[in-house]
Amino acid sequence: MQIAVPAETHTNEKRVALIPDSVKKLTSAGLKVEVQAGLGDHAGFSDNQYTEAGAIVTTDRSALLANGDIVLRVRKPEIEEVSGLKKGAIHISYLDPYNENALVDAMASHGVSAISMEMIPRTTRAQKMDALSSQANLAGYVMVILAAAKLNRILPMMMTPAGTLKPAKVFVIGAGVAGLQAIATAKRLGAKVEAFDTRPVVAEQVRSVGAKFIEIDLGETGQTKDGYAKELTPEQLELQRQGMKDVISKSDIVITTAQVFGRPAPRIVTRDMVEAMQPGGILMDMAVESGGNVEGSLPDEIVDVNGVSIIGVSNLPSEVPRDASQMYSSNLFNLVSEFWDEEGKTFNLDLEDDILAGCMITHGGEIVNAAIKNLRS
Repeated sequence: MQIAVPAETHTNEKRVALIPDSVKKLTSAGLKVEVQAGLGDHAGFSDNQYTEAGAIVTTDRSALLANGDIVLRVRKPEIEEVSGLKKGAIHISYLDPYNENALVDAMASHGVSAISMEMIPRTTRAQKMDALSSQANLAGYVMVILAAAKLNRILPMMMTPAGTLKPAKVFVIGAGVAGLQAIATAKRLGAKVEAFDTRPVVAEQVRSVGAKFIEIDLGETGQTKDGYAKELTPEQLELQRQGMKDVISKSDIVITTAQVFGRPAPRIVTRDMVEAMQPGGILMDMAVESGGNVEGSLPDEIVDVNGVSIIGVSNLPSEVPRDASQMYSSNLFNLVSEFWDEEGKTFNLDLEDDILAGCMITHGGEIVNAAIKNLRS
């Protein structure tokens, strides 16, 4: 069985689906691996490294895709490429299946077994395959580093003969994987950190990484069975905004991480809240690619509002492509190896398996994922 890894074509995507170390493990398990020439250039992995790890390097992208029994990539494919895949191929990548109806339909009609990395269940068994979490960890780190580089002052307290510099104040909104990493990173850099989340259950986690948890009474909130924050009502959002405005006005850096899976990001920071910040303040919007948490944020641009910089980076993990690729490649290796039968040389597509039931979108010419099917009905 052959694994095919095409080079990413999405603008500013520097990550790769497989690094040489994972290639070596997969070939040792009896799988053939073919990669497109130049695959790892942006992440610091040369074609020679892939060859030494046991991969075949090719310049023919069309043949690569046509011959792949398992196709691994980071981003969803262009719809035009689906018809070029082998009939019955297993395709594993981010797919955005809630919003990419035409792409999902094309994969189903072409007989592709499509696995969406966004849909990996958040269970103990699937944790090692959870790409959303692995990449969000890096996104949280990168947001703080980018904000610190842009800020017009230092983050830690500094005592000098010329006087004492107070620590910068960082406010993190959302204490999921990315938020907690942002808190921990800002704290390590010496900032005074505060955080808020609609899920009271995460307050102890916030405190454990060194931040003060801001409590705002929103009434009944909570989280989904997968650990995501439940969507707030308009009334709750307004209460949240009012409670946060005072904290934002006193913060040097504000980082927003709120996203609702499969839906546009909630608008949390409004224009009046931005204007409440002091000139020189930094707002980092992690959700800019899905609509943005901050009013006025734009993908891959810095927007100035009265001296406050709103920064929206659409692909934060790609800012550290080598480590992001290592983590994503590990997620894919763990997924493939979990279902690879080394003796029978087959990939076991058991749709009764709880992991595959959650992340398999199409199979056998049909949409098989219950959540996606319900969305269509």
